[in-house]
Amino acid sequence: MKTLIQRVKRASVTIDGELYSAIDKGLLVFVGVEKADEKVNAEKLVEKILKLRIFEDENEKMNLSVTDVQGEILIVSQFTLCGDCKKGTRPSFDNSAPLDKAIELYEYFVTCVKQSSLNVKTGKFRAMMDVELINDGPVTFWLEK
Repeated sequence: MKTLIQRVKRASVTIDGELYSAIDKGLLVFVGVEKADEKVNAEKLVEKILKLRIFEDENEKMNLSVTDVQGEILIVSQFTLCGDCKKGTRPSFDNSAPLDKAIELYEYFVTCVKQSSLNVKTGKFRAMMDVELINDGPVTFWLEK
């Protein structure tokens, strides 16, 4: 399971020209599911994301987590995170999870994040989405389990 995490001032998902979901200060989390992934991968990533100290404290040090600052989280499925660009110029998606497994693990990931005390929003699985964000910093991290 791969995630791209961006600390944002705000972020939103628009589908077919209509606002689907939006957050203010918090994290935009893109999620890709691979063939070998299991629920334990989602659980470990969620734990890490909720505790990752990437928000500034009163001394401008990255010392606070999204939980500490009571930030919001927007989770967006992103199949292309699983693309392998090592050979040639066309990404290979051979390591991507089959659709049923990808949906199941993505939804499980979302369920795990929603168990936090935070406001959690999502994109729509398999939809063509316009994702807008104001990256705070910019602060961006790649996590995989």
